Amino acid sequence: MRKFLADAKFLASAGAATAFFAGTSAHADQPVAWETTFQAPATDMMRQIEAFGNYTMWFIVPITLLVLLLLAYCIVRFRASANPVPAKTSHNTLIEVIWTVGPVVVLLFIAIPSFKLLTAQYTPGEEPKLTVKATGNQWNWDYEYQTDNTLSFNSAILQDGDRAKAGKEDRKVYPRLLAVDNELVVPVNTMTRVLVTATDVIHSFAMPSFGIKMDAVPGRTNETWFKAEKEGLYYGQCSQLCGKDHAFMPIAIRVVSDAQFKTWLAAAKTDLPGANKMLMAEVDGQNKVAAAGN
Repeated sequence: MRKFLADAKFLASAGAATAFFAGTSAHADQPVAWETTFQAPATDMMRQIEAFGNYTMWFIVPITLLVLLLLAYCIVRFRASANPVPAKTSHNTLIEVIWTVGPVVVLLFIAIPSFKLLTAQYTPGEEPKLTVKATGNQWNWDYEYQTDNTLSFNSAILQDGDRAKAGKEDRKVYPRLLAVDNELVVPVNTMTRVLVTATDVIHSFAMPSFGIKMDAVPGRTNETWFKAEKEGLYYGQCSQLCGKDHAFMPIAIRVVSDAQFKTWLAAAKTDLPGANKMLMAEVDGQNKVAAAGN
């Protein structure tokens, strides 16, 4: 069934995502105005979720059209002017069997791949190589890298007055209400485990391009994971109503090469702002070279 979900009919979206990433590496993906589809997937899990969504549309669209046609037929055929005397029919055995068996069959076709996908979401394909603890606060995130020498820092929405100092004035790369002062940095193609909790109220750690969404509950530690396959800057948000500034609690994850991550991690333990600027400068340099090559 997993193979079925990744059938060739769904590879068009993956191909579009590949072209998108090849064209720009300054940012991987982010919300756009009037968006009607998922953000471009950056993990195998998100591709499976996207494929399952496309798969269910083959049931949703025909059923919606069928119900619409039946409603239109009933409105026209059985209107009061055309049927002044109501019918006395109380039941129809054939129709009752059809509308009982039909939905059961449809639900089975949806439920079986749905359960397989749900199982895959909670079953990492390999042991995590990096563990990060994400703690939700009103209204920012604390990140703790559980490495040999622990690194901890806070990540909050970037205020307009701080953009120049942080070197994040380009709103196409660092959009309003999504850019943060300190991104969570992870290496590409690395299984990353995220331990999610909160200090005050329930929050939710969500990253659309990775296909993850995990509640952050005070006094409890939940676990999610991802393996980002594309370098770039990804944006998500707290997805649980958590107070008056819920809309100002973004999540930003920067995916870099393994060498860049190791350099950043070593430098960040003594100078986080300096490490971030060095990493941004290196990434921007790579983007300029790639743009010149194209």
